[in-house]
Amino acid sequence: MKIFGIAMIILGLIMVIWTGFTYTKKEKIIDAGPLQVSADREKSVNWPPYVGGILLIGGIVIVVTSKKNS
Repeated sequence: MKIFGIAMIILGLIMVIWTGFTYTKKEKIIDAGPLQVSADREKSVNWPPYVGGILLIGGIVIVVTSKKNS
């Protein structure tokens, strides 16, 4: 359980520091037999910073309580 708590702390820190990322996806615009037209579309994934804070606090609670029980 302690390892899970540490993983939550690390993930929480990462999510607080970086609030999202952007990636490029190739999409087909026209697909008419031998003729294909595609375009690169930029997509972004964002999350609110408080989600990382919740994970961080939850991970700390798990680590602290697992030390007391061990």
